[in-house]
Amino acid sequence: MLCQFTFKNYKSYRDETILDMQAVSSQGFEHSLLPDGNKQELLPVAAIYGPNAGGKSNVLDALKCLHSLVVFPILLFRGQTTAQAVNCVPFLFDEKTPEEPTEFEIFFIPDAKFEYRYQISVQKGKIVEENLYRRKLAPNSRISTLFERSDGEIKLGASIRKQSINTEVNEQMPYLSFLAINYKIEPINIATKWFEMCIIKNYANPYEEMQLVMRADEVSKKKLVEFLVDVGITISGIQFVKKDDEHIEILFDHTVNNHTYQLHLSDESDGTQKLFNVLPLVIIALTEGRLLVLDELDAKLHPKLLRFLIMLFKNPEINQHKAQLIFTSHDISTMKSSVFRTDEIWFAYKKDDEASDLYSLYELRDENGNRIGPNTAYDKQYLEGRYGADPYFRNMMEWR
Repeated sequence: MLCQFTFKNYKSYRDETILDMQAVSSQGFEHSLLPDGNKQELLPVAAIYGPNAGGKSNVLDALKCLHSLVVFPILLFRGQTTAQAVNCVPFLFDEKTPEEPTEFEIFFIPDAKFEYRYQISVQKGKIVEENLYRRKLAPNSRISTLFERSDGEIKLGASIRKQSINTEVNEQMPYLSFLAINYKIEPINIATKWFEMCIIKNYANPYEEMQLVMRADEVSKKKLVEFLVDVGITISGIQFVKKDDEHIEILFDHTVNNHTYQLHLSDESDGTQKLFNVLPLVIIALTEGRLLVLDELDAKLHPKLLRFLIMLFKNPEINQHKAQLIFTSHDISTMKSSVFRTDEIWFAYKKDDEASDLYSLYELRDENGNRIGPNTAYDKQYLEGRYGADPYFRNMMEWR
């Protein structure tokens, strides 16, 4: 589970920015929260709203960049990817930041025993600092150092120092990835496996996720059909025909008057295609307890379907493996207290100096200095400009 993600000097974010998945007290939906094993509860969902070009997608891109830094060398070594690594682009509207490192820090819980803290700073493709720590999920537990890297020097923690491990590594290679590739060290393998299990997508290629579906077992494929039927897609089955390593033909079975007809996925509606691309990822995340990160989840989806997908992660009977969903959206019809807690709603906007800012609804206060309550019409107040991150909404209202 993701606890907290912090980044600095990445794309439109110049200053330190925090996306916090740790639940605050008394915000409702207590039954949906995910216990971390140490008397702390984590959020199953985070939704990021804001205007176009405000920085919503860049929050997810920052997480994707960190993910790529760790996972790409491992997949490349295994021969499992032909993609290009994601570049760490600094904030460019400043005289100093283009020459300064991009910084990432992440707290996550890959199992029921330890919380990990990973830090990495990248400057012009070179890693200038990298650290990995962990602590037991128990009261008053001490932080254990796995390794620390700074100024080209690597120091090993006591837990892995006993092994004969090379501390000479290419300045462009994360040491975490290097250890995962070359050694069998349990805490390292646990950490990198968590990164590998994260699913971060933006739907640039509608068939990209089909490899996941093809690898899924028959039970998962049956769930996919059941989910589609439950949301009103009248199909009786799905056929996957692998043409070659890069092409998969997907056929939907439609049974009408006891006769079965087949339609290519490309002949189905845009909404059906989008839902078909989303649902396999949702099923895999819920089944295996993964972090699922999706840009513009609401695109081409009916608001009721969007709400349906969100509530899957907030239903403890369905989300039994502590999966989490982080997504961006323009659809404010779901920005309601019946769907979200205030700490699950986030806003991204760009300030006058071109630097983006990120904050949660929980951080805001009304005109009397009180926090926004659960009985508030979040969507209405957002349109009224009370939460910010809406530079054109107020102007549009003035045009009436």
